[in-house]
Amino acid sequence: MNPRELLQEMFRAAIEAAQPDHCIPPHLPEPRTGRLVVIGAGKASAAMARAVERHWQGPLSGLVVTRYGYAVPCERIEIVEAAHPVPDEAGMTAARRIMALAQELTADDTVLCLISGGGSALLALPLDGITLEDKQAVNRALLASGATISEMNCVRRHLSAIKGGRLAAACHPAKMITLLISDVPGDNPCDIASGPTVGDPSTCDDALAIVRRYGIALPGAVREVLESGRGESVKPDDPRLADCVTRMIATPQMALEAAASVARAAGITPYILGNGIEGEARDVGKVIAGIARQVAEYRQPFLPPCVLLSGGETTVTVRGQGRGGRNVEFLLSLGLALQGLAGVHAIAGDTDGVDGQEEIAGALLTPDTLERAWQSGIRPMDALQNNDGHGFFGALGDAVVTGPTLTNVNDFRAVLVLD
Repeated sequence: MNPRELLQEMFRAAIEAAQPDHCIPPHLPEPRTGRLVVIGAGKASAAMARAVERHWQGPLSGLVVTRYGYAVPCERIEIVEAAHPVPDEAGMTAARRIMALAQELTADDTVLCLISGGGSALLALPLDGITLEDKQAVNRALLASGATISEMNCVRRHLSAIKGGRLAAACHPAKMITLLISDVPGDNPCDIASGPTVGDPSTCDDALAIVRRYGIALPGAVREVLESGRGESVKPDDPRLADCVTRMIATPQMALEAAASVARAAGITPYILGNGIEGEARDVGKVIAGIARQVAEYRQPFLPPCVLLSGGETTVTVRGQGRGGRNVEFLLSLGLALQGLAGVHAIAGDTDGVDGQEEIAGALLTPDTLERAWQSGIRPMDALQNNDGHGFFGALGDAVVTGPTLTNVNDFRAVLVLD
């Protein structure tokens, strides 16, 4: 297997490990009296709903919202599509309908809530006084600010009528089981889709501190909600959450371990550097390049051939005119730091198939990437400074396009160092 094929096979294995058809069945609830109502949101939520339908023998009904292009056919659970990463009217309507379903539940009913990455934008239900346009403006500012996903979701929780435990509180007194596919470093349930069914220990003051930290301009109505404390979320000790169970069914670590198995089968020793690496994508690229160079030139701290695996969610502070994309920015920075070092190949991609706002998962880097760019009249450093990793790798034919993967366990990075 050549390096490009091996890297792509590892990426496919990482995605496959988080497919709902594998992850859902062991976590379905025991049958009980009353209805089973399925609700949820996220890029994987439609595929999760389909897995529930395939493996649940009794009656069920429900509604989940997923990203445009991520719907799959279901017979008993309604699938609605909406916008991501900036919310739209369709997502707000779906969130309102889910809250209406919640208010019809009784103590005999069981709610199965299917949550995956992307739910923050897809479940868009602003608090009273905040418009959808206000939420869109704040979302765009957060995405371009360089804030971590945890920081972004802290702000989102305090502007929402459905996140930060509010959905679970609305479902009371029904029994609730939440199945989570994690796309966040640390797998904190509060940060996955901004935690609609779990108690939130953060506060409006915490959200305001994040806004100040990144210099984000807030619409007047948004600032009033935070400064007045009116946006306070549901706390972990709220009695309405007493009958709520949360289960993590797929994580970035599981995806990395699946990729590691592929590497071992090919005779390559894998090393997982971390499943929750954060920071500016270009900075992470430089650090990983330093490790790869040490392995290649000094056989420290690992012996080649090996592959350096990592996951997490880096950030891109967009200052140029490019399209962003944290995986391609990581790879471009990695390539510039390696300067064509022989024997080092890499792949980086988002396991949901969308790097930033592009319908492109990521890209491949080879030892001759920079040389091919220069020969084509493309200046790699200019592309990096312009946050144009997608344009750079697309022009070289090295973009990785998967289409909708129907899951999301964050970013995947593999740097292959050959002997």
